[in-house]
Amino acid sequence: MPELVFFSGTMDCGKSTLALQFEHNRTTRGLQGLIFTRDDRAGEGKLSSRLGLVTDAVEAGPGLDLYAYVVGELSRGGRVDFVIVDEAQFLLTEQIDQLARIVDDLDMDVFAFGITTDFRTRLFPGSQRLIELADRFESLQVETLCWCGARATHNARTVGGEMVVEGEQVVVGDVAHSAAEVGYEVLCRRHHVRRMTSASARAGVLSPDVLPVSSA
Repeated sequence: MPELVFFSGTMDCGKSTLALQFEHNRTTRGLQGLIFTRDDRAGEGKLSSRLGLVTDAVEAGPGLDLYAYVVGELSRGGRVDFVIVDEAQFLLTEQIDQLARIVDDLDMDVFAFGITTDFRTRLFPGSQRLIELADRFESLQVETLCWCGARATHNARTVGGEMVVEGEQVVVGDVAHSAAEVGYEVLCRRHHVRRMTSASARAGVLSPDVLPVSSA
């Protein structure tokens, strides 16, 4: 039976790499897929991995009806055996409903990849709807680590190395960024609550205000 499957994890855990692997494995078996993405780091209409892999994709902007797009491809004589969606957290809730309709009405597997919560630990609307509708929810097993070495469970947004907890839910950035840019970092819950990024942790260690404790 076709399924809507949601693969999720923190940033930098290999979601896009897995999406590309799914596409490769099925293509080598003679199947043809359709890839949607939204706000990929490589630019519009691209699905990219931090390992350097990249492929073309359909940009799933807020005005795109995903179900109608697939039906249009089929109506023009195209072949679509499966659908892959990367950065699925950025999709509108109605677009997630369209993915479910692709599964149910077109008998087609849909594999969605994304993160569940934003930098404020709030669910993305697209991810919430996927959790509500998906036939299967898969947590990726590639663990990412906080700067302290503990398992990273939360996504943090940084500006100039400092963690921020206010602002628009969607601001495109990356885990590799200069100090002046908007960036993202994965943290354990303890350090997310304390708003302690790797940069602020280093500053704390090097701060001249932190005096050594004398045993005298």
